[in-house]
Amino acid sequence: MENLIVTQHPFWLHIALNRPAAKNALNTATLAALAHALTQAATDPNIRAVLLSGTEGNFAAGADITEIESKTTLEAATDPRKAHWATIRAFPKPLIAAIDGFALGGGLELALMADLIVLGETAKLGLPETNLGLIPGAGGTQRLLALIGRARASRMILTGEIIDAQTAHQWGIAAYLATGSALPDATTLASKIALRAPLALQAAKAALIAGDEAPRAFALERANFESLMDTTDKAEGICAFRDKRKPSFTGA
Repeated sequence: MENLIVTQHPFWLHIALNRPAAKNALNTATLAALAHALTQAATDPNIRAVLLSGTEGNFAAGADITEIESKTTLEAATDPRKAHWATIRAFPKPLIAAIDGFALGGGLELALMADLIVLGETAKLGLPETNLGLIPGAGGTQRLLALIGRARASRMILTGEIIDAQTAHQWGIAAYLATGSALPDATTLASKIALRAPLALQAAKAALIAGDEAPRAFALERANFESLMDTTDKAEGICAFRDKRKPSFTGA
């Protein structure tokens, strides 16, 4: 499957994002492949849990900026990525994220859709979209807010601050902090969860999500994300990122 490495284990599946040259940035093709893999896993009785990781030292360093750079508000409103994100979030079985290296922007938004996060020592987490004149658009504001509260979520989102593994674990973003790489501990966790009662796990996951996510707030986040696509500040933010300089925002 394009951009993914999928490995079957007894009662669980390991999906590794595999765009190492781009630090596993989430382009549309990768999101589509991941949504397809999870759709298949959802109906497979031999899969009770899924472990999601990245290859070559990073989870996912954000969205693919080349796809966002020229996208308009109208195009963002009809973007197929929205359906892919919805499919990933609708996966009914336990989803575990093993994070080593960067989990930024869309990469962290993907991790926040997991039910359990394991952090490796090298993990760096952030939602730095405001650096580009944008905001998170796949649920990042709301899920981070629910996990760490308004003060810390505002700190990360409004300043674009990237935090280390120790801080992320202390703040409650992740359930586990590994010694070394996240993958060995996450593999053990996936193997353990896959032996538990599958229907009970799915019912528990559904109840947790229903109690934690307000649809209206997620819709507002997405609408605001789309509205920023046509702004001069978005164009300047991405240009500055490519030029490795500080952006000069004008509020237009």
